[in-house]
Amino acid sequence: MTALTKDRATPYREGVEIDYPVAANAKIYAGSLVCLNTDGYAVPAADTASYLLAGHAQQQVDNTGGANGAKTIRVRRKGVFEFQATSITQAMVGSMMYVKDDQTFDNTSNNLVPCGRLVKYISATKGQIDIEPATLGTYNISVDGDIDVLANLT
Repeated sequence: MTALTKDRATPYREGVEIDYPVAANAKIYAGSLVCLNTDGYAVPAADTASYLLAGHAQQQVDNTGGANGAKTIRVRRKGVFEFQATSITQAMVGSMMYVKDDQTFDNTSNNLVPCGRLVKYISATKGQIDIEPATLGTYNISVDGDIDVLANLT
């Protein structure tokens, strides 16, 4: 591809809601957290290595018996959503939270799949998370300047 030599009409959308192809044999419930697996297909969120948060499911999609991409799901990538938590505290407000399953988060997990920042503590087992930081990529910058990528841009 070469550089432009004339004006270009560039397709545009806000990107708040995105349609993703659903993984084979996956059933995703409306209102749940959704991840992308290593092949780029939507799956119910889980604490699984290399999963990336896609967002919040806007509908239920049942691809049981279907091939990869046989169905699509609309996912909302921005917003503050209330989910169950494993064990959180008021002191954790502002901290990155991590996926435990498709409806549960915590301040830590085995595979550290980010799902957003805790913005409102409701109880030790419930809170509201802003998912946008997780769907746009999360980075830790250490004192020595190293950058650790916790999630790729989606």
